[in-house]
Amino acid sequence: MPLTPPTDATRRTLPVADRPAVVAYTRGLLRERRRDLAVVLVLHCLAAGVGLAAPALVGRLIDAVTGGTGVGTVDRYALALTAVVITQTALTWAARRASFIFGEALFADLREQFIRRAVRLPLSTLERAGTGDLVARTTNDVESLSYVARFGLPSLVVAVVSVVLTLAAAVWTSPLASLAFLVALPFIAPSTRRYLRLAGPGYLWERASYAELNSVAVETVEGARTIDALALGGERARRFDDRIGNAWNAERYTLGLRLRWFVPVEIGYILPSAVALLWGGWLVLDGRVSIGAAVAVVLYCRQIVDPLDELVSWLDEIQVGATSVARIIGIGEVPPDRTATGEVPDGDRLSAREVRYAYRAGHDVLHGVDLDLRPRERLAIVGPSGAGKSTLGRLLAGIDGPGAGSVTVGGVPLVDLELDLLRGEVALVTQEHHVFVGSLEDNLLLARPDAGEADLWAALAAVDATEWVQALPQGLATAVGSGGHALSEAQSQQLALARLVLADPHTLVLDEATSLLDPRAARHLERSLGAVLQDRTVVAIAHRLHTAHDADRVAVVDGGRIVELGSHDELIAAGGDYAALWRSWRDER
Repeated sequence: MPLTPPTDATRRTLPVADRPAVVAYTRGLLRERRRDLAVVLVLHCLAAGVGLAAPALVGRLIDAVTGGTGVGTVDRYALALTAVVITQTALTWAARRASFIFGEALFADLREQFIRRAVRLPLSTLERAGTGDLVARTTNDVESLSYVARFGLPSLVVAVVSVVLTLAAAVWTSPLASLAFLVALPFIAPSTRRYLRLAGPGYLWERASYAELNSVAVETVEGARTIDALALGGERARRFDDRIGNAWNAERYTLGLRLRWFVPVEIGYILPSAVALLWGGWLVLDGRVSIGAAVAVVLYCRQIVDPLDELVSWLDEIQVGATSVARIIGIGEVPPDRTATGEVPDGDRLSAREVRYAYRAGHDVLHGVDLDLRPRERLAIVGPSGAGKSTLGRLLAGIDGPGAGSVTVGGVPLVDLELDLLRGEVALVTQEHHVFVGSLEDNLLLARPDAGEADLWAALAAVDATEWVQALPQGLATAVGSGGHALSEAQSQQLALARLVLADPHTLVLDEATSLLDPRAARHLERSLGAVLQDRTVVAIAHRLHTAHDADRVAVVDGGRIVELGSHDELIAAGGDYAALWRSWRDER
């Protein structure tokens, strides 16, 4: 049974652009580089035009020899052929050089535009999409597009120009003998039309299968400890095998399309030469064309095979590239998750009213949460795993908008603020962090580009990072990130917290922000942060209850609701859930 793409082969969270959008985007790119493209086309036209002179000269030489010409004429034709070969070689070199430069410049434009689109993706959408699809787009699709932009477009230009000019030269030489080219159409045209109709969905299936495979691989690696602890190895292996099977079927399908396309196309390459030889011979015998013209047309039939084959081969790669373009520019079609109204908060008070939130429709994680944060207070949010603490923290930081109710700062909903303004009001720091490639100073300046060296050292001192930064080979100038000086998990987290100090928002949401430090170091770090951030509102989500002990108030979250709210002493005296958590945590210590 032949394979067909499943109906959900292109199911995805991140969108894929349609063909008109791809065409419009490609036209826009080429329009920006139209001068470079014009140079490429002119050089290739000249190279192809000079190359077409060789069969014509051979045909005339044959006619001249048949007519009894002398050695001098033959020598002149030989010199002319030599000049043609040398000129064509020089023009081809210049044309290909210009093509490669054009391809590199075009790919640079594509890559820069992709990065600009990717960094504008709403964080909420990105996290729901998972890592697999975006990783596939930034690796497989970008690599495929790189190959097409650097080599495919130049080669395609060469092939198209060569095919068109070769056909024109053959018709100019002998319109009657050139009819032999028509025998290729029944073999090339229908098979190519069928391939182009089916290739798009097939390659979308193939690319989507890569994304799913990447997603399962990344999730399995990142959750290796959990998988081992819960004995889920067999289930993950079955899921991985299923994704591999889907990718294999997708590869089989697209390979089958190519095989069924290439066979008739190859026949279409061979037939014109054979027919031109027979048809041209009959025309010569009938006195309709000269033997030189017939030979020239046969040579043109042979000469057109290589550019036509290259055209067909790159047409396949162009289909892959077009699919990659659709996936890459598709991320620009992700709708914004918020619409700024231009309102400016009146004060720093953060409030949540009747907040409900669901990751899946009909399955609320938060159920009517009400919370008022007092300016410059320390609020600790505690509760069992899965209670909704981190979800509430994300809403308080404006990462997601509530499904119902509102989260406001200074009376303005967080989702109504421009992102730059929002991050100046509220910032979220989680246990996840990233060290960017560059110097340590560059990493810190991401939070505040205008910060001076004294500001950087003050931020590092605030998070107890001064000692190890001073011990680095080049201090702040030390290269870190991939390929640079390796930072420990604790140091990376301190760097992230130092960036937070530099960003200077009035409200901070710390979601297990010190979880990768040992308890003693975390305790010291939190105290340091408390001293530095004494004029800011801090929401700390933590399992380590010493954070709650030091807080002004504690909110206990269970089942998506705030079940207790008060100071540490008040909740201990109440003898409720918090008191039980405190006793359990203290006994474990």
